[in-house]
Amino acid sequence: MIYLDNAATTMNKPQAVIDAVCGAMTSFGGPGRGSHQAALDASLAVFEARQAVSGLLGAWGAGSVSFALNATMALNIAIDGLLPAGGVAVTTAASHNSVLRPLNRARDERGCQVRVAAILPDGSLDWESYERALVGASLVVATHASNVTGDVYDIERMAAFARKADALFVLDAAQTAGAWAFSASGIGADVVCFTGHKSLYGPQGTGGLCVRPGLDIAPLVEGGSGVHSFDERHPRFMPEALEAGTANAHGLAGLAAGCCWLAERGVADVQAHIEGLVTRFLEGVADIDGVKVLGGGSGQRCGIVAVNVGDADSGEIADRLAQGWDVCVRPGAHCAPLMHTALGTQQQGVVRFSFGAMNSQWDCDDALSALRDIACP
Repeated sequence: MIYLDNAATTMNKPQAVIDAVCGAMTSFGGPGRGSHQAALDASLAVFEARQAVSGLLGAWGAGSVSFALNATMALNIAIDGLLPAGGVAVTTAASHNSVLRPLNRARDERGCQVRVAAILPDGSLDWESYERALVGASLVVATHASNVTGDVYDIERMAAFARKADALFVLDAAQTAGAWAFSASGIGADVVCFTGHKSLYGPQGTGGLCVRPGLDIAPLVEGGSGVHSFDERHPRFMPEALEAGTANAHGLAGLAAGCCWLAERGVADVQAHIEGLVTRFLEGVADIDGVKVLGGGSGQRCGIVAVNVGDADSGEIADRLAQGWDVCVRPGAHCAPLMHTALGTQQQGVVRFSFGAMNSQWDCDDALSALRDIACP
């Protein structure tokens, strides 16, 4: 199998991640729910996961990291907790439905205004549109990289514009955390949302948000916290403020192992490896008649290349790659409808090849060979 669907989830995990999850499954009790050794071991694993995530993403320390099921839940927490009723929110057409749908719910249920900065047909951000949208805004929620085309956006510039407009800046780093070197505390963001099951090489069901110190986010979910049990409402101090119920200590042990594996290898080295594969793939695609590459106008890509073959439906191409060559990719709309409107691919969708740290140049070459056979039979 040639697995090139890493933008959805990384299937091939470091052995350390597998070992950490298996070990946790046979030894952990409830984190924060007792003083016996099994509970303490689980609590320590959760704390070590906070430390590992904060260190890898350059956040504000372990106490700034609250865990959630994934980036989708983290974004819902940030949007629901920071956007006031009647407030003005700004996003871009590159956003995933994990951003668009919570914003649209705030529009429909709480009278908020949602403004969408345009993405140009080449996948780049329309900066004039973005600046205009910021007037009077209270919250900006923007993706670091398009999950459709891989275009990486200048988030430091975006955050600086938001700060000038007195708007909070929430970053969706689902596609870049672990695959693109950046510092959460250094880019000017107030919140960075991440997921564990993609380029952090953790299990599914892990993710969360890094929150700037001093920023108060109202909890989306309230319940057991293991502390202050007689309080009528959920604690408002970080990181417990945004976590309710028993933490996924088994999964977080794996997430910590994934972050440690990345730290040892170096995120900058991982980024360079992935960029090399993307460059190799783009150079190969350029020689295949009938294959169109989408996006790339931002000038930088994470590990994603989106293509179409003539007028063929993207699902048909992906099926042929899987059935004939055992190449795993993802077709369709990728939960990003406005990006497809910008690209003009609403009906056809795109075939997304997404590379990760575990892929090799042979994976790239074999995928190119399969694509060439399909496009030029």
